[in-house]
Amino acid sequence: MKPVTNRLESLDVLRGFDLFCLVALEGILHPLGRAIDASWYNDFLWGFSHVKWEGFSSWDLVMPLFMFMAGVSMPFALSRYKAMPDKWAVYRRIIKRVVLLWIFGMMCQGNLLGLDPDRIYLYSNTLQAIAMGYLIAAMLFLHVRLSVQIGTAVALLLAYWGAMQFISVDGYGGGNYTPDGNLAEWIDRTVLGRFRDGAVVENGKVVFAEYYRYTWILSSLNFGVTVLTGLFAGHILKSGMEQKRKWQCLLGIGAAMVILGWLWGLQLPVIKKIWTSSMVLVSSGYCFLLMGLFYYWIDYKGHRKNITWLKVYGMNSIVAYMLANVISFRCIGTSLFHGLEQYIGNYYSPLIAASNALIIYVILWLLYKRNIFLKV
Repeated sequence: MKPVTNRLESLDVLRGFDLFCLVALEGILHPLGRAIDASWYNDFLWGFSHVKWEGFSSWDLVMPLFMFMAGVSMPFALSRYKAMPDKWAVYRRIIKRVVLLWIFGMMCQGNLLGLDPDRIYLYSNTLQAIAMGYLIAAMLFLHVRLSVQIGTAVALLLAYWGAMQFISVDGYGGGNYTPDGNLAEWIDRTVLGRFRDGAVVENGKVVFAEYYRYTWILSSLNFGVTVLTGLFAGHILKSGMEQKRKWQCLLGIGAAMVILGWLWGLQLPVIKKIWTSSMVLVSSGYCFLLMGLFYYWIDYKGHRKNITWLKVYGMNSIVAYMLANVISFRCIGTSLFHGLEQYIGNYYSPLIAASNALIIYVILWLLYKRNIFLKV
């Protein structure tokens, strides 16, 4: 594994920021909230919690940002393949990535490593959403020009909206955007059946968990759009335009998308769990704004001090995600600090969460220092 050079540093740092929030911050702040148990802290935690249904919090941006950045990197990673008449090499690369992300997603949900056939859920994880979005965006990037890519993104947004608004089946759909009545929910229940996350079989009948309202199959159309919006940002960043013009474009496009998304949300609610088209515009707009700000500060202004710790997360993002979701290092913290529980009470749980996050960071730092960057 060779060292990575000539990279877009702002992308590595932004990806690192996203993974730091996902891998470390979330796991510490919520146990800390239970220990503090104060109304002011609970209000603060709203920004680090998902909204129940309609609306959008800052924490709801973590997953779209992860997907968006997969698109940003695409022009840098795949451009050399566009002119090749024989594209089997890149097809194999794409297929390998999609398959590995799908398997890793199942591992993160505990399905494969649980070794329990009753817990096999086929489509239920962020990595699988990235896989679907990446597949759609990569094929478009390799085979059609930018204007067609943009047109396809618009068509997918409208196709999702049209299906949700005008198709009605068994009492679902027809403009119903409630958790129990939307078309995407019906499609997932019908197609995935007992292989949907949270579903169990009782007396020969599939029973769906009341708490689980994420949808994946119809939402895949908009997973593709989310990655495509990152691809469009990547086009700008890789283009020959002046650096100042690049961050201005990113900020301008981001602001326009956010406004347009919230306006569309007056008719098509902004709902992350079913990945509505209005939510795609809102979240991708925020992603454009963040990408523009990070590019302005790091690549344009050249502020590179004290960012290495974020690059440690960002340059091994899949490893960081897998370590956080598949392996628990809490037993190490428990072994080292078990004697403190009697003295610090409710703060013991945040301490163990912090030790788990620290161990993951040390592993990532060791990989970074040795120029080991594991890619899918």
